[in-house]
Amino acid sequence: MTRLALLRHGHTAWNRAGRIQGRSDIPLDAAAETELSALSLPAPWNAADLRSSPLSRAVRTAELVAGRPPRADAALIEMHWGAWEGCQGAALRADPGSGYRDIEDWGWEFRPPGGESLSEMRTRLRGWAEALTEDTVAVCHIGTMRVLLAHAMGWDFTGPAPFRIKRGRLFIINTNSRGWTADPSPIRLVERHR
Repeated sequence: MTRLALLRHGHTAWNRAGRIQGRSDIPLDAAAETELSALSLPAPWNAADLRSSPLSRAVRTAELVAGRPPRADAALIEMHWGAWEGCQGAALRADPGSGYRDIEDWGWEFRPPGGESLSEMRTRLRGWAEALTEDTVAVCHIGTMRVLLAHAMGWDFTGPAPFRIKRGRLFIINTNSRGWTADPSPIRLVERHR
């Protein structure tokens, strides 16, 4: 069995403004840098293989909480949001003509205009995760985490999500030849000893 610990990157200015970042390379904001500098990966995850999305907000989060550089993996990049990238989700939701839907109404074939479908993301992420040979921490994005956790939990993006992704927590997925499972409780990052 291989274990995969997923960690969402820290806040950016676009997160705080409710803008869809997708693959835009928006850096961590100053408050996130300060907050993450005070946290670290708990044992045994502090010694695990360290990967991240190639986007700077994920790379920097990994560096701060692990104290070492991650190996950037293109497979971990965020969902491609197409025409909606940079838009505010609230504005899209308020416009009936936008086609925007809330997550519990997506289904695996949901695709933003000109973007990537969730089933396409699942294909790229499953291949990546199933090729892992050792326990790994992956610092990535909420969309990436949603797809991996949905696959592990059998959720099809209809109805309420069986998980809530919070920052500063590791979400553990166990993979083996019989399938995937997800641990029921995330593990908090720990305060860094000074």
